[in-house]
Amino acid sequence: MARTVRGARILITGAASGMGRLYAERAVLEGAKSVVLWDVDKASLRTLAAALRTIAEPGTAVHDYAVDLSELGAIAQTAHRVRKDAGDPDILINNAGIVRGALFWEHDNGDDTRRIMQVNALAPMYVAREFLPAMIADAYRAKRIVNVASAAGLLSNPRMSVYAASKWAVIGWSDSLRLELEREDHGNVKVTTVAPSYIDTGMFAGARGPLLTPIMRPDYVVDRVWDAMLAGRPLLMLPRSVALARALKGMLPIKAWDAIAGPIFGVYSSMDDFTGRR
Repeated sequence: MARTVRGARILITGAASGMGRLYAERAVLEGAKSVVLWDVDKASLRTLAAALRTIAEPGTAVHDYAVDLSELGAIAQTAHRVRKDAGDPDILINNAGIVRGALFWEHDNGDDTRRIMQVNALAPMYVAREFLPAMIADAYRAKRIVNVASAAGLLSNPRMSVYAASKWAVIGWSDSLRLELEREDHGNVKVTTVAPSYIDTGMFAGARGPLLTPIMRPDYVVDRVWDAMLAGRPLLMLPRSVALARALKGMLPIKAWDAIAGPIFGVYSSMDDFTGRR
């Protein structure tokens, strides 16, 4: 794939704010053929779409769809509209996510646990399943799927149990999908799994970055994800200390890792003052 997305059709979930908004702006500025925005926040979505149309080149179309990713039926219906309005995407960025920083027994099974798992873990699968057959069939064009997981999907952390579970699921599914595509000779479709630590978007307001793991600037993360996506890189962990922590956890006994991750690295206390986005 070229080093830009010029001429490509791109779909971004969770596009109305945070990282999703930055991905959308990047796609428009690089001259994508169409930029498809999905988000549950209809008002913010419409505002973003209007702003993007003012900076888009004449050949770039911006489509916005208000969709609740916790509803399988809504995903299927909206995907049908996308195929009709803009065509199947060449690039899918599964960016949408929600979090509640709480102890596991403080989660409500319906409003918290189920919704977090549906939006963070199941929705990326459902959305990919809608568009993947067309990506595979168009065998002579490069296609990309980006699944935004989290460092919490690699390293357990108190007050993130349900969120961590959803991101562990994403990482396992995403990398398995990558392998399936490779083994079945669908090499035109590359899957990139992204596992970042805390990003300064407001979603994790109040969280503290562990030792050697600063809270990252959104524009820095977008640049790294964009490069990894275009290159078809399988796994992107940000910052580098996430990879180090993952390696240490794999080598050390659990008690030894707990002794380092807790009092020394500060991983286990990083969510103690979490407030999040309202």
